[in-house]
Amino acid sequence: MTNASSITVLYFAQVAELTGTRQESWPLSAEISVADWVESLVARYPQLAPLQRRLKIAVNQEYAHKQTPIHVGDEVAVFEPVTGG
Repeated sequence: MTNASSITVLYFAQVAELTGTRQESWPLSAEISVADWVESLVARYPQLAPLQRRLKIAVNQEYAHKQTPIHVGDEVAVFEPVTGG
């Protein structure tokens, strides 16, 4: 669960494999855009750099755009696009 100054981050599929975790709490002291947060994500996990342009983000279970704000207490999911046939 999050505390008063963090977000919960969920990782799925290859993203979870590359980060070595499926869930973690990230400190967050102020609102941040998805685009800026993804930059922080790749700084923390450089192995995600090749996927950076393809990563999809959901905030509180809703697809997020680069400008979508992330607030303290939010749940952020990180995944790759899913294709099927």
